[in-house]
Amino acid sequence: MKRALAISALSLCAVTAVAAELPAKADAAKGRMIVSQVCVACHGADGNSPTSVNPHLAGQTAEYLQKQMQNFKPAQGKKAERDNPIMGSMVANLSPEDMRNVAAFFASQKPKGGVARNTGTITAGQKLYRGGDAVKGLPACAGCHGASGAGVPVQYPRLAGQYAEYTEAQLKAFRDGKRVNDANKMMRSIAARLSDAEIGAVSDYIAGLR
Repeated sequence: MKRALAISALSLCAVTAVAAELPAKADAAKGRMIVSQVCVACHGADGNSPTSVNPHLAGQTAEYLQKQMQNFKPAQGKKAERDNPIMGSMVANLSPEDMRNVAAFFASQKPKGGVARNTGTITAGQKLYRGGDAVKGLPACAGCHGASGAGVPVQYPRLAGQYAEYTEAQLKAFRDGKRVNDANKMMRSIAARLSDAEIGAVSDYIAGLR
């Protein structure tokens, strides 16, 4: 009897421990409320940003969004991994649960899509995105972000339809070492091999992906 009780107790502890490790389910409805109070002015009520200074977030992978919000927030007295005063102030009062909920809301929204505007660089942008450049050791963007720019959930973000100006700014920030929150310096290594013209071409091509 005692042995049976001991086994039952151990089983209960194990189940409790596993349950504690599982992340709480995100609540997109709560995320919507936070967005309407904190994010709407810059990213739009549904994550389709009204201006190219701020990125579209609609349809972005939830894991990526949550990571970025965490990276904007200083932790344990250390400088934020992604240093941005404006975003730092926006996420300052958000808890991990808030961030998870906001990410779930934006991920559930439908992106409106963008347009490639520079017809003169479409071919060059497409070539870089789909095939990279073997001579320069550049991998194809599609290898991580998908042929349609939808990204790979958890690992790589959605790029399709993003403002060309925003993508260009981020690639240059990676290249110049101003943005450093990429795992294993992956994006910094890639961006370091891109010229301004190549960054402009691939950014514009990405804007037109669907």
